[in-house]
Amino acid sequence: MNNDAMGKSILGIGNALTDILAVMPDDSILKQFNLPKGSMQHVDAQAGNKIWDAIKDCGIKYVAGGSAANTISATAIFGMKSGFIGKVGKDEIGSLFKSAQKQDGIDSKLLRGKAPSGRAVVIITEPNYERTFATYLGAALELEPENLNPEEFKGYDYLHLEGYLVQNQRLFRRAIEIGKELGMTISIDLASYNVVESNSAFLHDIIQNYVDIVFANETEAVAFAGKTPREALDELAELCPVAVVKMGKQGSMVLSGKDFFMIDPCEALATDATGAGDLYAAGFLYAHSLGMPLDICGKVGSILAAKVVEVIGTKIDIPRWKEAKKEIRTLMNVTE
Repeated sequence: MNNDAMGKSILGIGNALTDILAVMPDDSILKQFNLPKGSMQHVDAQAGNKIWDAIKDCGIKYVAGGSAANTISATAIFGMKSGFIGKVGKDEIGSLFKSAQKQDGIDSKLLRGKAPSGRAVVIITEPNYERTFATYLGAALELEPENLNPEEFKGYDYLHLEGYLVQNQRLFRRAIEIGKELGMTISIDLASYNVVESNSAFLHDIIQNYVDIVFANETEAVAFAGKTPREALDELAELCPVAVVKMGKQGSMVLSGKDFFMIDPCEALATDATGAGDLYAAGFLYAHSLGMPLDICGKVGSILAAKVVEVIGTKIDIPRWKEAKKEIRTLMNVTE
């Protein structure tokens, strides 16, 4: 399958974060650090270190993460030429992130910041494997519009941005302006409902004037439009060519002009939902780069989302990747 997408390439820009995963038998750690279950909290370096120390002896797992980076990792595994721009610190976590990207075949442009590398402590609590994030952005926050070199965008067909970058509107706008000037297909993932709520006017402007494909989950879509997910999909599709609303176990909806598709979810033994949206975007964009119809793009996204929820963290294992590629080849009627 690797040769299928060699003609198209993708560049991602996002927060270079390493996920520190810990599966806990109960909520005691969450209560100790006042972390609302299922939430995503930003913490400073001191609080982040205290939480990290508290879980260090619990069999933690380090996995390169970050929303856009997760998407780009999967497109690289599909064989698309894939690049990523982000910022890390001069530390072991930053080196781990860089080596993980290299291993996946990503052409990384990782700048060095003054702060420590960003990290997300992900506490997964049994019995329902609910995720609670304590995120320290660190050096990732230091990425500035002045760091973006248009030369590094050249040669890429797609530009994918995570909504979390909207915390720096100047950076976000500059990236998208460069992409537009170079004729790139621009996609964004809205990332989080609270990001959408606090940047509503900016996001409406960006999506209407620059974006070709927008991904949102139900809560993000509702936050964006103040309407039901289906009505929000209509509003998003009025602003840009392709709108996607992901609904977890209910599947996803895709709308382009008057073409509406309801995409059924794929069966999965869900263990951890981390990365499901990021991997859905990767599958969708990969199929889109091959000129596949939008319903097939959505189905490819669903296949990857179903595989990643079966593992702890955002990295699909080799056996599941093999299964996914086989299912996708069959779906798209392509051969090796």
